[in-house]
Amino acid sequence: MIGKLTGRIEYRASDHLLIDVRGVGYLVFCSDHTLAGLPATGEAVSLYTDLVVREDLMQLFGFPTLVEKEWHRLLMSVQGVGAKASLAILGTLGPDGVGRAIALGDWNAVKAAKGIGPKIAQRIVLDLKDTAPGVMAMGGTMAAAQGTKPAQPEDEVIEAAPVAAPASQGSSSAQAEALSALSNLGYAPGEAAGAVAQAAGQSPEAQTPDLIRAALKLLAPKG
Repeated sequence: MIGKLTGRIEYRASDHLLIDVRGVGYLVFCSDHTLAGLPATGEAVSLYTDLVVREDLMQLFGFPTLVEKEWHRLLMSVQGVGAKASLAILGTLGPDGVGRAIALGDWNAVKAAKGIGPKIAQRIVLDLKDTAPGVMAMGGTMAAAQGTKPAQPEDEVIEAAPVAAPASQGSSSAQAEALSALSNLGYAPGEAAGAVAQAAGQSPEAQTPDLIRAALKLLAPKG
């Protein structure tokens, strides 16, 4: 299994790029969002990858963070969602947006991705509502890995410029920490994720303590 590649961009196309890793070229397919954040041709890059193997096809898909890679794998676990559909969803919503849409049951947001119909969008929200909080919680523990410079072989040093970090990286970490705190307080993962997602949507720049307070207010019994 090829889990990560670090090399130089040989060329770029509309949906993929060729990464030269010490003389071996790897074709890596990426979302529009990921491609837009990559450095120019000839420069160094590092991507986490997922290898899809079928009887007549092998394809590598690249992601700037481990969290986005895990969302890709989770989305593909839904019946009817292939790699291209997953990339379309991640390219449209980003990993934070996918988590928020699933937590809030907002299948219309998922449907906004190219090629995703209402039935598939509803199935994604329903099938992943219980497992999505686990990936959402990864944001805090993996935030440090998103800009980590990989070790290189002694005989060739590739100075890989980090892929442009998502603007919501801090927000993702805060949401993950708030979700963990609510889970420790005894709230079910689904209801905790929904409250955190709603609170983050109302205050995108809120830090962890503010998100926890806002989510607790949303979870408080009404009456």
